[in-house]
Amino acid sequence: MTEKVALVTGSSRGIGRAAAIRLAEAGYDIVINYARSKKGALETAEQVEALGRKAFIVKANVGDVSKIKEMFKQIDEEFGRLDVFVNNAASGVQRPAMELEESHWDWTLNINSKALLFCAQEAAKLMERNGGGKIVSISSLGSIRYLENYTAVGVSKAALEALTRYLAVELAPKNIIVNAVSGGAVDTDALKSFPNREELLEEARQKTPAGKMVEVDDMVNCIMFLLSNDSNMIRGQTIIVDGGISLLV
Repeated sequence: MTEKVALVTGSSRGIGRAAAIRLAEAGYDIVINYARSKKGALETAEQVEALGRKAFIVKANVGDVSKIKEMFKQIDEEFGRLDVFVNNAASGVQRPAMELEESHWDWTLNINSKALLFCAQEAAKLMERNGGGKIVSISSLGSIRYLENYTAVGVSKAALEALTRYLAVELAPKNIIVNAVSGGAVDTDALKSFPNREELLEEARQKTPAGKMVEVDDMVNCIMFLLSNDSNMIRGQTIIVDGGISLLV
């Protein structure tokens, strides 16, 4: 088996789907992970297969370690290798800090933070077999600045970025390179869960120094750069793709 394989979690829609398709264009067979939208996963698979690549769909809630282990067992049985892991799946409860309940916290931190650790552990086992690999996670500006109703998600993304640094050091001897991409407001289905969605989008339209909002392709371009050999000396970094809006007070 010499074909390279990429896993993209949460690849039934949005940035995850776009990354999966771009990786297929680059010659990777794709593991499409989803938790709820089987229809979306099948649509992603159809586009991957139209590019002449193999699409393997795995349903798994990555907030559950047992589901993570089962997903990687299936990947091992299907391909026997993994070269790229894009940690994209995300979820979270949008509430002010004083209104968060324990279940909201656990749900958000499990999917957005814990998943990276335990997926990386399993991914590393497969990547080692073929001399290394690349891991890229998706973060957001809420990890470094206050966003309304974003407490749990912001903290979970800050944890993800810290974990990216630790993994980058500990996996470097295995030739596994770990980084993250943090985006400004991108108009995807995921943003529909935000109670202040329209305010966020309008702020991005009006205030982004680049003169336009960040688009899905902007995020995927950075992901693909970090997955290329051109970025091999970038380790444990979170690259911000926001058109400069985070530079404003």
